[in-house]
Amino acid sequence: MARKKSETAPVRRGRPRAYDTQAALKQATETFWKTGYSGTSLDSIAAATGMNPPSLYAAFGNKHALYLEALARYWEESLAATREALAQDRPLGESLMLAFGAALSIYFSGKGSARGCFVIGTALTEAVDDAAIRNIVAAGLRTIDADFEARFRTALERGELKHDADPTALAVLASATMHTIAIRARAGARRAELSEIARKAVTIICG
Repeated sequence: MARKKSETAPVRRGRPRAYDTQAALKQATETFWKTGYSGTSLDSIAAATGMNPPSLYAAFGNKHALYLEALARYWEESLAATREALAQDRPLGESLMLAFGAALSIYFSGKGSARGCFVIGTALTEAVDDAAIRNIVAAGLRTIDADFEARFRTALERGELKHDADPTALAVLASATMHTIAIRARAGARRAELSEIARKAVTIICG
């Protein structure tokens, strides 16, 4: 008795499904942002991205590697927004408010309640015991301090600051302001309230 064709012919596998890794990374970042690194499972990432676990491993490696990529991507985008604001050919106070406004746009970018800064919300608790996360966080903080300091040095040259102003110290104050509005955003403060905090900080910084 002849076998059916389906029993004898080799099974032809379909082409592997193509995924948009950048879109998947964005969705994974959103998931980490909502539930934190420890509270996020690979299954929840798979559900958010539409990728099965083997595809996630193939594209990004394990959960830790995926989180590091998400963290680095967030720093890249947030630092670019700050740098663009500070590069505007505007008076110092306006440039600083643009930088804080750009940060607030990120902190309030999710659906529902403000989620604040991805770094503060997800990385700081992990940085204590995870050297890779700690190094990325520290590098980002150094960069944002350096960007603020460069703007303050330009302001000093233009006469926008007192001659004895300390650009390094002012940069730390500006960074600290950005961190506190991120924390307060996650704690439920209104955007208008945080903008006012930033405005008062700018008044003090600019002397």
